[in-house]
Order: sequence, then C-alpha cells, then structure tokens
Amino acid sequence: MLYRLLADAAAAVHFAFLAYVVVGGFLAWRLPRTIWPHLFAVGWGVGSVLVGYECPLTHLEDWSRRRAGEAGLPSSGFIDHYLTGVIYPESALGLVRALVALCVVVSWSGYILLLRRRRGTTEGETDRARAARR
Repeated sequence: MLYRLLADAAAAVHFAFLAYVVVGGFLAWRLPRTIWPHLFAVGWGVGSVLVGYECPLTHLEDWSRRRAGEAGLPSSGFIDHYLTGVIYPESALGLVRALVALCVVVSWSGYILLLRRRRGTTEGETDRARAARR
C-alpha cells in the first residue's frame, strides 16, 4: 500500500511539475522571484525532450509501481503513458509542444515587460521625489 501511495504521489508531483512548466512564467508576473525556478523547470523539460534524459519522477513512479506489484510505466515514459494518446492524440504531439512553447514565450515576454515597467516606475518615482525635495 505504501508503494502505491508513493507512486500516486510521484505522478501527482509530475503533473504539477508539467503544469508549472506551462504556466509558471505567468506566476512570475505576480511573484517575480519564481522566474528562476521556472527557468530551471523549462530547461529540464526542454532537455528531457531534446536530449532524452530520464526524469527522476518517472523513475520513482515506475519503481514504486513495480514494488507495489503493479505494471510499471512503459519505456516511453510518463508523458506517453498519461498524456499522449490519452489527453490528446499522438498526431497532435508537435502542436501540443508548440503550444507549450508559446505559453512559455508569452509568459516570459510579459514578465520582461512588467519588469521593465516596474523599473521605469521606480525610476520615475525617484525622479519625482528628487524634484519634490528641491
């Protein structure tokens, strides 16, 4: 039972990680310091797709399922098991990847614009404060 719970927890964390990769940049609009973990998450996601290195969460879930006496994940991994062919058709994989990339680019672009606006506002307030002191 413990291994089954561990496998389910690993799957839940994995889904949360994937959601964070997609929308974490938008979270940084409100909480700017979260851009750094998001950069890491996107880097990991891109690397796992392009380079193909194995995700430790996939390994943990597979190991836990096998210890619980269940079938492990297929060799194709977590995304192919839970998403591709289940949530969206396999033929749409390229489109899904493009949409994820678009979300990341839009969120980072918005983050940069907000950052510039905040810095401009701060500098403007400083100039006004200097003028008021004169």
